[in-house]
Amino acid sequence: QVQLVESGGGLVQAGGSLRLSCAASGSFFRINAMGWYRQAPGKQREMVARITRGDNTDYADSAKGRFTISRDNAQNTVWLQMDSLQPEDTAVYYCYAGALSTMMLLLDTWGQGTQVTVSS
Repeated sequence: QVQLVESGGGLVQAGGSLRLSCAASGSFFRINAMGWYRQAPGKQREMVARITRGDNTDYADSAKGRFTISRDNAQNTVWLQMDSLQPEDTAVYYCYAGALSTMMLLLDTWGQGTQVTVSS
């Protein structure tokens, strides 16, 4: 089992910055891919950024040049640095982790979500 605890959301003015954190804990063999997704009211959940264990990254077009994803494998933690935030970035942000259980089974786990609100 994997538990994800997110932190760092909040209210910020347009042009401001926020840093989201997500720490994985529990009983597992290894965390592979980690990432951040978001869901705005009335919209589907979408990928924002993701990172492999080897630090290969992938960003949504809307995040490129403004957001930076990073991770620490030893701490099983992923961060999302968000700069130049805009009102359209307002959403609930969810952490994702793809893990291998101690039985070598694939586990997909989501965090509880953290609200990011950008005022104009």
